[in-house]
Amino acid sequence: MKRISTVVAAAALAGCANLGGGDWQTLIEGDRGMDNFNRVGGANWHTQDGAIVADHGKPGFLVTQQPYGDFEIRAEFFAQTDTNSGIFIRCSTPEPGGPTCYEVNVWDIRPEPKYATGAIVDVAQVPVPLIYKAGGRWNTYEITARGSHLTVRLNGVVTADVEDAKHSSGYIGLQYGPGVKGAESGPIKWRKVQIRPL
Repeated sequence: MKRISTVVAAAALAGCANLGGGDWQTLIEGDRGMDNFNRVGGANWHTQDGAIVADHGKPGFLVTQQPYGDFEIRAEFFAQTDTNSGIFIRCSTPEPGGPTCYEVNVWDIRPEPKYATGAIVDVAQVPVPLIYKAGGRWNTYEITARGSHLTVRLNGVVTADVEDAKHSSGYIGLQYGPGVKGAESGPIKWRKVQIRPL
């Protein structure tokens, strides 16, 4: 009887170790992972040089096949100065859009600069003149959504830290967007994207 109780107690403790967070799930690793997403829109998503890339065509998204509530994201991406991209989170429909999601922006030359790279569009502004830029190099976004608390780190620097309760869960979309005045945007490359449910 004592042995059974010990086994049950050990199992209970092991279960407690997993409370409050899941394991990291890798959605993109190099040029692998496109099958973890649904394509929405007309972007020419393809694999190139160890990454998943969009650099031509109409705007579009890679959208997760399941919704997420509270989570952390780590994403490594390359953008040019004129790239219009971003990570759309907690999208209430599997077709991302401004009113239905939070948009963590990647766009160094956004016409409304207070919501340029590092901002959460219409929710958390960045300083102007801009001090956060992504163009011309590999970058890392770390995004945490826990209840109404949203934080964004670009290359280890906090660019947004805000409370907002509009969206509590939903899909995640990786964007290839239109450039200024509808011009074709510069390329976006994703070489690693991971998510950890909280």
